[in-house]
Amino acid sequence: MERRDFLKTVTAAGIAAVGLEGTEAQAGKTSDRNHVRRPEVSGMLYRELGTTGERVSAIGMGGYHLDKDGNVPQMDAIRLVRSAIDSGITFMDNCWDYNDGISEVRMGQALKDGYRQKVLLMTKLDARTAKDYDKQLEQSLGRLNTDVIDLVQFHEILRFEDPDRIFSDDGAIHAAMAARAAGKIRYIGFTGHKDPQIHLRMFEVAAQHGFKFDTVQMPVNVLDAHFRSFTNNVIPVAVKAGTGVLAMKTFGDGWLLKTKTFQPAEALHYGLSVPGVSVVITGMEKPEILQQALTAARNFTPMTEAQKSDLLGRTKAVAMLGKYEPFKTSNIFDGTAQNPKWLGGTSANPEAKPS
Repeated sequence: MERRDFLKTVTAAGIAAVGLEGTEAQAGKTSDRNHVRRPEVSGMLYRELGTTGERVSAIGMGGYHLDKDGNVPQMDAIRLVRSAIDSGITFMDNCWDYNDGISEVRMGQALKDGYRQKVLLMTKLDARTAKDYDKQLEQSLGRLNTDVIDLVQFHEILRFEDPDRIFSDDGAIHAAMAARAAGKIRYIGFTGHKDPQIHLRMFEVAAQHGFKFDTVQMPVNVLDAHFRSFTNNVIPVAVKAGTGVLAMKTFGDGWLLKTKTFQPAEALHYGLSVPGVSVVITGMEKPEILQQALTAARNFTPMTEAQKSDLLGRTKAVAMLGKYEPFKTSNIFDGTAQNPKWLGGTSANPEAKPS
């Protein structure tokens, strides 16, 4: 179960690409789109996830950290996930490429024994073509040990061509829509951390095809407001569209903490205070970090404008050049740039009319 190539050779079930309009109408009639009621724990903060009808914990558990740097023992990771769920966290983040699939395997192991029904399970796929999306989805379903993944997001929308590739004639959107109609997934979203203009392009291309995303994931932190801001530029668009906002990079894998301009609790409270944010996803590789997030949720009251102004005033000078948000200014966080094969085929049709 811990092999790095676990299920990498699974053959995907063939799902035919279908037109967006017809599949969207069909998906809206299927019972698998009905929201699920999950148990809530007193003291945890819960919110609506956009207009999906789902209610989830405002703190989400980041999947990458379940084997961060290969330093998290398997059983420790499983105990950590279950402890988080027992404490009221119901939003589980993951990705097909995290730690060569180990993060999904561990999540799948942790969600046995009745835990699967307690969470909204999300993962991300890198594929840009329908064929590669099908393959990656089947692998993720196997690793996560489930018949249906609640939310699947297109991962790392980092390049301006990514939206056009996904929505092209052989693009991954067709496989995602077919998988939703078949009941293998319930909601569709996208993620990225590079530039808010690329997120806006994704919304634009989706609208051109009559498609609405259920969720969008982006950096929301105490430096973002000052530099290539997703908070200022993308969240208003998402909220207007009824798309649930998933905040990430609260600490930027520790980079933001190097500024020494804020306390961890302040950063979590800031993310939770940003209007429109449904979930703040944060990595938790140790029990004490899980406890930090739980305490922040239990003690949360929305920041006043004066408190926000003070915090953003402290972070403005260190934020302006993007030095402490390298996920925006370098490729060290860009898994698909370092491993372009994860994107799959070209998703291009030279004879297709432009959008």
